[in-house]
Amino acid sequence: MKLKEWGAFWLLGLVWGASFLWIKIALAAVGPFTLVAFRLLFGLIGLLGIMKLQKQSFPRDGKILLAYLVMALFNTALPFVLISWGEVRIDSGLASILNGTTPLFTLIIAHFWLHDEKMTWMRTLGLILGLMGVTVLVSRNVSFEGFQSNIWGQVAVLGAAISYAFAATFSRKYLRGQSPVVQATMVVLFADAMIWIATLAAESPLRLPILPMTWVSLGWLGLLGSCLAYLLYFYLLNTWGATRAAVVIYVFPVIGLLLGTIFLGEAVDGRLVVGSLLIVTSIAVVNLKLSSKAAPVAAPAVAQKKSE
Repeated sequence: MKLKEWGAFWLLGLVWGASFLWIKIALAAVGPFTLVAFRLLFGLIGLLGIMKLQKQSFPRDGKILLAYLVMALFNTALPFVLISWGEVRIDSGLASILNGTTPLFTLIIAHFWLHDEKMTWMRTLGLILGLMGVTVLVSRNVSFEGFQSNIWGQVAVLGAAISYAFAATFSRKYLRGQSPVVQATMVVLFADAMIWIATLAAESPLRLPILPMTWVSLGWLGLLGSCLAYLLYFYLLNTWGATRAAVVIYVFPVIGLLLGTIFLGEAVDGRLVVGSLLIVTSIAVVNLKLSSKAAPVAAPAVAQKKSE
């Protein structure tokens, strides 16, 4: 694989992994819907500027626009709100770990939906280890009296992971070969329109940010966590395929835990460590297999892109 692709992979992992910290900081001053609305607005401004510089045009084909609308809902609007809502109730480090299960759900969906990304016994083992890790993490909030209140925060983040997995597979099937800049811009454009409507309904009257650090958080999430990150993500999705591109999310737990512990003083206990180790182990199991067999999968997308 090319150095450029690996550079995009690790940069995306760092940017998105740090996003959980910035979300937690911003939630101290604004609601989850308002947070996502401003985040996407700043991201959209950056993407529109890049589209203008590259002189790229908006798609007009009805089927393509409908595909972007689906992507906007399942790849951005829904998971962004679920993660932000979840982080009101759980630590940012735990949110990053739970979101790190996205590749495991992608393995399942891609197996049944894509002919060139079938599940193998090694991938199945990785799936089992990852789900065991999630079970250990969720068990931290289960008692004989029942679930603690923040179980719903964990369920919300897991729902976001499933939504991301569906969107990655959908994009690989219906938007393969599209320009990463156009893909990112159209998805963020449609998603921001959805979110502003939802925000006016769910959090009216709006509670606008006052503190400078809140605006810094929103700007970071928009320009880096949405604009730059989506450009990198759709580039990898077109080049590597749904399953392999989703593996970047495995970087999140390490970064999210470290940043949450260092800057927010979030607690770490035995089950958090064990659950994280199981998930990280599943990363190694899945990724080692992918390293030896994923290269041919990327070829059709690259070839199609070069032919445009």
